[in-house]
Amino acid sequence: MDTPIFLTLPDGPDRVAPFSHAVRCGPWLLVTGQMPTDPADNLRPLPEGVEAQTLQVIANLRRVLAGAGFAWSDIVQARIYLTDFARDYAAMNAVWAAHFPPDRLPARTCIGVTGLARGALVEIDLVAWKPA
Repeated sequence: MDTPIFLTLPDGPDRVAPFSHAVRCGPWLLVTGQMPTDPADNLRPLPEGVEAQTLQVIANLRRVLAGAGFAWSDIVQARIYLTDFARDYAAMNAVWAAHFPPDRLPARTCIGVTGLARGALVEIDLVAWKPA
């Protein structure tokens, strides 16, 4: 079994708490939930609306995947957290679905939560797999 490699990426989005951007275990990459923060300025206000926030989260996830040597196509599972599930589920889904071919959708869980850091509307974490 491979030893986990804890990745804190110099070009990764600013972390809002003490965690690694991702942990690699052999062919697996566990990506910490990403927020809709601007990687260049964590203090900049979050984008308005769940669509814009979902796009920023996806950009941040792509940045972490690339920094760890993985591609968007390596995603096998995602967990999505929404603070207003009833209002934002359909809009978030439209943005999310646009980033995958219909025959290559990762397994997914979507959960309504009472709050996220920085007042975000959405957070997404991932599991990716790439053979050695």
